[in-house]
Amino acid sequence: MPKAKLVYVLSLRNAAADKAGQNIDYKGEPRYMKSPLEYLAEALDTTPLGDAYSLEGIVYDDDPQSPRDQAALADYGFAWHPGRKWIFPGELRAQGRLLKDMLHPVPSSYRRLPMDSTERVAGKSAFERALLDKLLTLRADAVVLDGLLVILDELVRPGARFYRRIVNIHPGITRLESPFQRRGAYATLDALHGARGEKVVDWQRMATVATKPVVKTGASLHYVDNGIDSGEVIFDVLGTDIGPDDSILELRWNNFNRSLFPAMHQGLALLAPHL
Repeated sequence: MPKAKLVYVLSLRNAAADKAGQNIDYKGEPRYMKSPLEYLAEALDTTPLGDAYSLEGIVYDDDPQSPRDQAALADYGFAWHPGRKWIFPGELRAQGRLLKDMLHPVPSSYRRLPMDSTERVAGKSAFERALLDKLLTLRADAVVLDGLLVILDELVRPGARFYRRIVNIHPGITRLESPFQRRGAYATLDALHGARGEKVVDWQRMATVATKPVVKTGASLHYVDNGIDSGEVIFDVLGTDIGPDDSILELRWNNFNRSLFPAMHQGLALLAPHL
């Protein structure tokens, strides 16, 4: 059976916030923060996932003209450079190809526009068309989103070219019926508050109310639809205990290794026969 052509789409600024590719302080000792992308690259070379998929490209949406993106990537930059921090080792390969040579920018520059701008809708549509063009150029059969803080519209509607071919790896359980459900951009921070018996009711003001503590979290690989982490779940793992004194980076490290990497791996294995 021919391999499915896989394209990985991420936000560099989200990876930088995780300190991807660097050591973090973990209970007073250094631990390496492996990103989901670095895990996938290794899995394609060392597990049967490499028989099902070929990694064709890595797309990022960060905008070099955005002051916010510039600040978020101050330590990393917008491309790999020798001697500078990066989200994965410069020598990292997948299936014989250097990952640093597989990077493709498709800036979501519409994010610079005010939320109420009449031009923002048109800018968002232009971004999705540019992303579609890149996916078609790379001949993608399937797309993995990782930390892309953009709600896709046109690309994932029923009947669209990539309907049920774009999946998202999310650091939380996304099933609404689950007592461990954590959707949205603040999933890890939400879980951290939940373990301390707090529910955040206003993220702008960080207002909380008391609730019953929930001391586990997990990760989900799910289809992308027009909502926020609301697509059908392909595979999820509830494998991460939350310690009472965990920092957000310590919890991210635990959740990546105990839940997110297994959820992505098993979810992609289940997806492959349907492509």
